[in-house]
Amino acid sequence: MPIKLPPSFSLAGKTALVTGGAGYLGAEIADALAEQGADIIVASRDIEKCRTKADDIMKNFPDRKAYAVELELLDKDSITAAIDACTELAGGFDILVMCAWSGRKNTWDSINDEDWDYDIEVCLSGVFRTIKAATSMLRERRGVILNIGSMYGHVAPDWKIYEGVPHANPPSYGAAKAGIIQFTKYLASFLSPDGIRVNCISPGPFPFPSVIEAHPEFIERLAAKNPMGRIGQAHEIKGAAALLCSDASSYMTGQNICVDGGWAVW
Repeated sequence: MPIKLPPSFSLAGKTALVTGGAGYLGAEIADALAEQGADIIVASRDIEKCRTKADDIMKNFPDRKAYAVELELLDKDSITAAIDACTELAGGFDILVMCAWSGRKNTWDSINDEDWDYDIEVCLSGVFRTIKAATSMLRERRGVILNIGSMYGHVAPDWKIYEGVPHANPPSYGAAKAGIIQFTKYLASFLSPDGIRVNCISPGPFPFPSVIEAHPEFIERLAAKNPMGRIGQAHEIKGAAALLCSDASSYMTGQNICVDGGWAVW
């Protein structure tokens, strides 16, 4: 009998750890997985924001459980403690979403060694360490990993967009996100014998509301660069996340899905 689409998207009985789950895009991903039936663990360095988001999930989805866990990607002990806390609070997790991010805004002229090291540590090394710490659990559950990359992991920023705007895109960001895309492919290969699927979403232009309000000329340039003629709205990340975390994508692994309005087609 053919598999029907609605049941294949179901995450009932699953638990998802969403790092950065209280952030701009991470919160939408957490909601998307909760909508499909998953219990949610929200993790980031800001435990109060995580608690607020967990409460919000349980308010909006009364039959779901949601938990808050503190996670500092720069601290190996914090990563280990966070994985242990997930086991204590929720009995573990089946889905790991790596959406946590923190970076420093720089140009090529302004970036220094400290800035570069910080961005690479958070955006790439922290992802490596968290997935490494979670692998044994995901092996037991034949779980799913979803990494969040970026359009700048596979195309270069157009310097003209950023001219005169204090929101330059640093070289460390794209380098780290390119690493995430390749790391996704590596993991998809080497974790496939364990039944673990690993995929990536590369968002396009999803500027924060504060940036939209403060720099309308910058937003106009972003929109003009895009075939769809507009920037993304945060909720537009949800469909791809639900697909890649559910059995609807059961024959997909090692893929980088671009949710970018067609940014890189021309």
